Order: sequence, then structure tokens, then C-alpha cells
Amino acid sequence: MNLITRGLAAAALLALPLTTATPAAAAPESAPAAAPMSLTDGISALPVADESRTGYARTKFKHWVDEDGDRCNTRAEVLIAESRIEPTVEPGCKVTVGEWFSYYDGATITAPGALDIDHMVPLAEAWDSGASGWSAERREAYANDLGADASLLAVTAKTNRSKADKDPAEWMPPTADARCTYIADWVGTKLRWGLAADQAERDALAQIATGCGQQQVEYTTAP
Repeated sequence: MNLITRGLAAAALLALPLTTATPAAAAPESAPAAAPMSLTDGISALPVADESRTGYARTKFKHWVDEDGDRCNTRAEVLIAESRIEPTVEPGCKVTVGEWFSYYDGATITAPGALDIDHMVPLAEAWDSGASGWSAERREAYANDLGADASLLAVTAKTNRSKADKDPAEWMPPTADARCTYIADWVGTKLRWGLAADQAERDALAQIATGCGQQQVEYTTAP
């Protein structure tokens, strides 16, 4: 589900009873999608660079924001978009009930309080990989990226906190069947935002990719 779909989903739900009615959000223009590539080609396309966390602070990535002014912040937009049933959204865009599938661990969740919104490439990892040189505005755009399905995911709080700021050399989803999708999403997110990988990370990605068959990487370059 892309930004347009997410914006329309939120707007439609806010027009229902017990919600605050707002107009549908207008999506910003985005770059054309890159041609799908094999997972191994995607990994090879990642620039290799040493990482540095010097100067990092989570507050340098402003989130969660209501970028389109529809009263739903980024967390709420993701919860609404990813619910497998029509979620209950109370005034103020408070999502109270829905059904979410956390693909990292295969869990189905109905209480949004049990979910975290995971940055596919964690904020600290993004900083280490190139975001330290970005403007505050671009870091905010990264932290609230609704333009690509893989950028932000509703997952169980326990798996998100287990992952923390680790890269694939240090952490992988506990469900083995999720791992090829996970590294494809990781690589696609880094390519979308022009982020680098360190050598250990790239080696780990390449090793995991050997068991991923025809898995592809798809992404659009971030505006």
C-alpha cells in the first residue's frame, strides 16, 4: 500500500461515525520506480562505507508527524493502512481496534498498544549509513516515510525492541520464512534513501541471500 492508498484509507475512516471528518490527503509526487532487480544485484548496488554514530540522537529524526494535516500522525496512518479489517478509529484519529499481522514473528494482533511502528532501517542505522549528513527536513521525511510500504511496519513491540538498532549482521526476524522478504525490504529501503552498508552488513546480506531463490528488490527513489 503506497502513500496515496494510505492517505485515502485514513481519510475514509475519519469520515465514518465516531471519527473526525477530514478531506483525503494529497500525495506528494514521487520518483518513478526502479526496475525490479535480483536480491543479489540489489545487495551489490549498496555502496560500502564504514559507519559512525558520532553525534547521533533520536531527536534528530522528528516523528511522528501529521504531514498532510488530516489529524492522523504517521503511526496512526500505518496502523490504519495495515489493519486486515476496518479498524476502529475514534475522534482525534485514535486507533483502538483492528487486526494486524506482524510478519517478523507471524503473530496476529488486535490491540494497537501491543504494536510498535518499526523503521525498516532503524534511525540510528540510517544515521550511521549516511543520514548524519542530511538536513533536519530530510531526516524528518525519512522518519515518517509513508511513500513505500516497506519503510514503516506495524510489528509486535517485543520483536521491534529485540531488533532495536541492529542491522542484518546482528539481528534477523525470528520467523525463518520472513528473512528473505526482510532483507529485500532492508536493501530496498537503503537504495531508496541512498544509504550505505558496512562490510559486515553486506556480507551478512549476501550470505542470507543464497537461500532466497528468485527474491527481488523493488523500490522508488525517495523524493
